Amino acid sequence: MFHLLALTFVNLSWVDVIDVLLVALLMYRMYYLVRGTVAVNIFIGILFVYMLWLVVKYMEMRLFGSILEKFIDVGFIALIVVFQPEIRRFLLFIGTANFKGVAKGIFDFKWQAQRTYELDIPSIVKACRNMAVNKTGAIIVITKNAELKFYANTGEPIEANVSVKLIESIFYKNSPLHDGAIVITNNIIKAARCVLPVTESSEFPADLGMRHRAAVGITENSDAIAIVVSEQTGEIAVSQDGELRSHLTPEKLREILEREFK
Repeated sequence: MFHLLALTFVNLSWVDVIDVLLVALLMYRMYYLVRGTVAVNIFIGILFVYMLWLVVKYMEMRLFGSILEKFIDVGFIALIVVFQPEIRRFLLFIGTANFKGVAKGIFDFKWQAQRTYELDIPSIVKACRNMAVNKTGAIIVITKNAELKFYANTGEPIEANVSVKLIESIFYKNSPLHDGAIVITNNIIKAARCVLPVTESSEFPADLGMRHRAAVGITENSDAIAIVVSEQTGEIAVSQDGELRSHLTPEKLREILEREFK
């Protein structure tokens, strides 16, 4: 037995190593997409059935193996239906080509040249500070590589430069555009009253509202940064890479934006 194991390791080629690494990265990314949702239980169940099928096939249990094989063949179609939101997020991740997020913490590669983004940071910070004082609810999405045109097209076109007065007037409680998000690309407010996807994570705090849930949802699917001003408390929060940072001061908000957009 030990002789066979040694022989197996001797015959292990660099192609096999790459094959294993690619499968491991794919499995990690799939788990990252479904973690915190009810889909993670389905994901684990499917893995269990597949591993059981491999064992049954190895032991040459033909009847049980044929049943499991048919289940797996039909189950592939069912997977597309069950995991439709997760598959959509995965394809969106591939489409944005933001592979730096996957390599972060594993490799220190520079997949692309550093880009600079035009953004009037002082105006955004001042507008958020004023709205926080007045407890005016707001959600501001600032794009980076992915311009999020699909979500911008769900709202009312603005196409105007960022300014304090314009942001405050959009989110003024009696404004017809206040309900929804604004999308900013290269210091241009592309649209207001935009509809955003909401996070489906079961780990999301229950005491936070739909603005916070939408901020996390849009940053799960893209490299954008979302700023939220709470209508109930006036607190400022920032979401990035699906992670929410709450209880921010205007100074801390400025630091985050300067780090990302300068």
